[in-house]
Amino acid sequence: MSRPADDTPIRLAVIVASTREGRFGPTVAAWFVEHASQRGDLEIDVVDLADFDVPSRYGPTGDPAMAPFRERIGFADAFVVVTPEYNHGYPAVLKQAIDFVRAEWQAKPVGFVSYGGISGGLRAVEQLRLVFAELHAVTIRDAVSLHFGWNLFDDAGAMHEPESPVLAAKTMLEELTWFARALRTARAEHPYGS
Repeated sequence: MSRPADDTPIRLAVIVASTREGRFGPTVAAWFVEHASQRGDLEIDVVDLADFDVPSRYGPTGDPAMAPFRERIGFADAFVVVTPEYNHGYPAVLKQAIDFVRAEWQAKPVGFVSYGGISGGLRAVEQLRLVFAELHAVTIRDAVSLHFGWNLFDDAGAMHEPESPVLAAKTMLEELTWFARALRTARAEHPYGS
């Protein structure tokens, strides 16, 4: 006897990783959220790291300033990290934010939308896959990579050449939602780590 399908929307946290002045991340995130919002099976929460006072040091009992971030990560069923590539890596503030949370990442899927120069942010994503594996999260194989991404958007934030990135986003979201449903069911039936 098969179980009925779970049609509860997937709670997707879209994490904007750059906090630099003049950053491009919100443009990329807005494009992705607009595309993802066309699906009826997602409830999207944009988690912009610029909205949090991410501490540069860890306290002995955690940091109360990060409690809202931890709660939003804990509430999510899945994540998409929107990240630039800085010097062949991802932003330091993203690593700091990731490390302030632990159990809330576990047994949940993580997708990536990256942007940068010729590599399109792929080197940052490669490193993030290692970090999330250590946190027992499941990274999605297919990603969205915007090579020289700033050349793809006009001043109003509309993308000039959307066909390839839209197809990549669709593929990644299909995989992400499949894993999100499967892992949500598994966590409900067998709490992770117990």
